[in-house]
Amino acid sequence: MSRSIRSTALSAALLFAGAALMPADAIAQAWPSRPIRLVVTFPTGGAPDILARLFSEKAQLGQPVVVDNKPGAGGNIGAEFVAKAAPDGYTLVMGTVGTHAINGALYTKMPYDMVRDFAPVSLVASAPNLLVVNNNLPVKTVGDLISYMKANPDKLSFGSPGVGTSVHVSGELFKSMTGTTMTHVPYKGRQFAIPDLVGGSIQLMFDNMPSALPMAREGKIRAVAVTTLKRSPSAPEIPTVAETIPGFEALTWFAMFAPAGTPRPAIDRLHQEILRVYRLPEVQERLHKLGLDAQLGTPEQLTAYQAAEISKWGDVVRKSGARAE
Repeated sequence: MSRSIRSTALSAALLFAGAALMPADAIAQAWPSRPIRLVVTFPTGGAPDILARLFSEKAQLGQPVVVDNKPGAGGNIGAEFVAKAAPDGYTLVMGTVGTHAINGALYTKMPYDMVRDFAPVSLVASAPNLLVVNNNLPVKTVGDLISYMKANPDKLSFGSPGVGTSVHVSGELFKSMTGTTMTHVPYKGRQFAIPDLVGGSIQLMFDNMPSALPMAREGKIRAVAVTTLKRSPSAPEIPTVAETIPGFEALTWFAMFAPAGTPRPAIDRLHQEILRVYRLPEVQERLHKLGLDAQLGTPEQLTAYQAAEISKWGDVVRKSGARAE
């Protein structure tokens, strides 16, 4: 081996050794050194997209956060992309209850493992779903809807932005707890379902509240009930489904994940920035108007919450018999 080659090899070895001995705070300061991609697993306009763009606008990491919408397959396409990305902190996903708690029970073949393939960063926000109906449907309350469905079995159709979304399984939970039947119509995104709801091709949805509430207030659709146990501070005049069906709860949530193996210093810095951004008064105000509640916690708290949600929704999916191919 020539002297120049030995010198180069020695220099490289010392460089890697020095990196291995760098303190965690130095590694954290070195990240990020290039733009960060934040994948949203649904089209623009919905709650996960809104949350991602708020973070992109307000984050102060020294590098831009670029939102990348990769919709399809109930969110699986975008989530798989991140699961298989390099674990370097530069590719993240705004995960949902569907991509990280429900889909594993719905899909016979999952392209990723909801737990093993990701490093939890932080729960970001949650929201009720809002049971909304076409204005021509002769129901104004949950009791009215149950009575109508029992008198007209299988006559109604409910839409969703995809199989496995919280919008979908909220409807399955409703059928299970009321002993009623209706047909599920999955769309590629809520923006495709809403025109059919307004037009009457489908009659109801358990849509994400941030998307549905503005339309209900404009009179384009009718709000019937929210799916949390307690009424939403954003719309206290709207009753809960649980006021008629005790115990009914279907919360949609959004959380940030990185690929498994992402260095903890990058996770920690990202987590701290999430806390800062979503606690900003102007962001809190925006979330409140949309019917979203900031739900922030540690990566460990997200791990525990995700495990509980996987168990809950796995039971709902199995009882409903719903499957996605």
